[in-house]
Amino acid sequence: DDRGVAVLCAPPGTGKTTLVPLVLAGLTGEGPVRRVVVAEPRRIAARAAARRMAWLLGEKPGGRVGFTVRGERAVGPDTVVEVVTTGVLLQRLQRDQELAGVDAVIIDECHERHLDADTVAAFLLDVREAIRPDLRLVAASATTDAEGWARLLGDAPVVEAEGVSHPVEVVWAPPPAPVRPPHGMRVDPALLGHVAAVVRRALAERDGDVLCFLPGVGEISRVAGRLAGVGAEVLQVHGRAPAAVQDAVLAGSSEGRRVV
Repeated sequence: DDRGVAVLCAPPGTGKTTLVPLVLAGLTGEGPVRRVVVAEPRRIAARAAARRMAWLLGEKPGGRVGFTVRGERAVGPDTVVEVVTTGVLLQRLQRDQELAGVDAVIIDECHERHLDADTVAAFLLDVREAIRPDLRLVAASATTDAEGWARLLGDAPVVEAEGVSHPVEVVWAPPPAPVRPPHGMRVDPALLGHVAAVVRRALAERDGDVLCFLPGVGEISRVAGRLAGVGAEVLQVHGRAPAAVQDAVLAGSSEGRRVV
């Protein structure tokens, strides 16, 4: 509306990350063309969102949709939707507080409270108040404190969307023997061995791929080392993972290919 701010609450799969920016940018055939910046908390999310939006337009990143992350940039003269990490946006705001040429900013996954995201939000609110009252600002998340963000954005309207819920089966798999609690940066090797065993069990008892969350790069590497010969492609994904690995994770499984 005329206030230029909104809070968007929508579950995964509803298009808040990949459809809303295209609509705001006028790339769906409705409304004027606007320059939109989408801030994501992680590089893999930024690159994946840009690829998906470009695919929806029948293009590749670097056309009307592009992305900028640390060490990689795919933006061209026709780019109107640019997906960046919050760290990149923070650096940009420090260089150019006005965000010249940008019509709207979407802070995606705004529930992930970390220093870069909070600082970006504070910067943008100051920019709107002091320099760019015309700058549109959207805070979006699957799960967030909608009322809190609405107050923060000056009594912004809250837009809620519903998605389709899929059944989830919970299978408990406790370690066969007690494990030591984490001490500082150290995790009991017995726990990592048990995680690897559970991954093997999941591959044996279920179809499809396996997504395993671990607390750090070291733990990811050690569990991956225990999964040799599982009959699946084991990919180690973290903040320092090469772009090729991130792309491989999201490439989709071909016939006979399974991914951990």
